[in-house]
Amino acid sequence: MIDIRQLQKDFEATATALRRKGVEQGILDNLKELSNEAKAKRQEMENVTAEQNKLSKEFGRYKKEGLDIATLQENINELKNKKQQMEEEVRVLEDKLTSIVLTVPNLPDENVPNGADENDNIVLEVVGEKPTFTFEPKEHWDLGEQNGWLDFERGVKLAKSRFSALKGTAARLERALINYMLDFNTARGFEEWYVPFMANSNTLQGTGQLPKFEEDLFKIEGEDLYLIPTAEVSLTNLYNDEILSEEQLPMLLTSYTPCFRKEAGSAGRDTRGLIRQHQFDKVEMVAITKPEQSDEIFEKMVACASDLLTSLGLAHQKVMLCTGDLGFSAAKTIDLEVWLPGQNKYREISSISNTREFQSRRAKIRYKDGKQNILTHTLNGSSLAVGRTLVAIMENYQLSDGTIKIPQVLEKYM
Repeated sequence: MIDIRQLQKDFEATATALRRKGVEQGILDNLKELSNEAKAKRQEMENVTAEQNKLSKEFGRYKKEGLDIATLQENINELKNKKQQMEEEVRVLEDKLTSIVLTVPNLPDENVPNGADENDNIVLEVVGEKPTFTFEPKEHWDLGEQNGWLDFERGVKLAKSRFSALKGTAARLERALINYMLDFNTARGFEEWYVPFMANSNTLQGTGQLPKFEEDLFKIEGEDLYLIPTAEVSLTNLYNDEILSEEQLPMLLTSYTPCFRKEAGSAGRDTRGLIRQHQFDKVEMVAITKPEQSDEIFEKMVACASDLLTSLGLAHQKVMLCTGDLGFSAAKTIDLEVWLPGQNKYREISSISNTREFQSRRAKIRYKDGKQNILTHTLNGSSLAVGRTLVAIMENYQLSDGTIKIPQVLEKYM
């Protein structure tokens, strides 16, 4: 959540940043009107409080000096009632303002490039060499069918479209990738967690999925529970409404979970294969840091995901997302896109984001710096989307007869 005090202090600067993120003018106008009204009403209430305190001090002097207190008492009571009424008015206005602010995205960092969509993203670095083939490389769904690895029809039969079933070597490779990624991350200093695959509405509000993106979540009927869209939700909210000690930071966390997304708005996109599924496995990285640590940790997380891809022998590129492609909670994001020779293109496989204090303000995650409580920064990143890594291995390690070689680092896990 953006800082309401900053919004009221310098609305134009905040509005300019939000326009870069694509926030419509009507929302900005509503924000301005409500924030000004709430600010003015609070100031009016504080003036009444100051007057009440002043008369209350006079009240003690009147009694001590034996003066008539009747009129003074009447004035104090009148101010007290007025203050109570104004407190309710301020509460209603600030609740309205907060309900709008909860649907407003994070402010982009100043160095994030302007742009409308993914076509305006900037490639920062290309890592590794693309494989060369003496034959026309196949796409993963053809390889999956030929090797008996992937069964899309039975996945649909068990659930519906955008679900799949893996068997034999593919199922073992999926499990091997999960274990390898967790081991890789823990060797880099991330503490492994195993967390629930469901979360309540307060938890999902803390990381920004609610209230704005409820349509993309699978809701448990009759319960205040949703299937999680990413382990970022669970890992970040482990410290929801807590005050950490300075010595605990930075916290580096990692976890494997399945992820569940309705993929609302993606009709017609990636309908074949494993690229865009309603259920997929992912190993996640989350960091909770002091503000001055987050940029360094951001680079550490990008390097961790990139080095993981390199260790698997997968060529990839680092891409800085423009404002139009930046996620709701992110102030800055670098995507890692892996090369898929069957599709002859790079596809996103990891997304590393610094949300600054946006999520911490929503989730009330703070740390104590002396006597002062300060909002932490939170960061998150895929390391990696397991299904897409499986796809990348299938397409990059295919042989001329259609069989698939297993990367050496995974052999011991198989």
